[in-house]
Amino acid sequence: MSRGKKFAAAFMIALLAMSWAYTSAFAAAAAAPEEKVGAVDPRAVWYQHPKYEQTLQQLKNITDQKTNEAKTAIDKEPDNNKKAEIYRNMQMTLAEEEAKLMQPLFQDIDIAIRAVANAKKITVVVDKTALFYGAVDITDDVVQELKKKSASGG
Repeated sequence: MSRGKKFAAAFMIALLAMSWAYTSAFAAAAAAPEEKVGAVDPRAVWYQHPKYEQTLQQLKNITDQKTNEAKTAIDKEPDNNKKAEIYRNMQMTLAEEEAKLMQPLFQDIDIAIRAVANAKKITVVVDKTALFYGAVDITDDVVQELKKKSASGG
């Protein structure tokens, strides 16, 4: 797996885990015995998102372009402190671009989880990797919802 893909995957997993942990903790605190719990494998959903590969390719293209621009600027710069600044600025720009490209995918996943949970009358959805027992796995349903929305142009 390339460095960009590893970074993108780690970034996505961290964001989803934080989001779901917060939501789950809040919802679990208010949970009543009759509530139904669902579980989602965020990694499986992420990698099967219909726009995942396309987004990674866009990110790779931007990374290649910004890296080449930075390399050219660094090669021309005699001052090591300015070289380091050019490199840091490139890294910040890449992080911002990645966040901008990934945000629509996060939104799609959130909407798909909510749609499946509502359809199945699930009141709490947790990260499957943090669960030992007792929830309905809706991962495949979420992936299908993402594919359905993508196919309909949504």
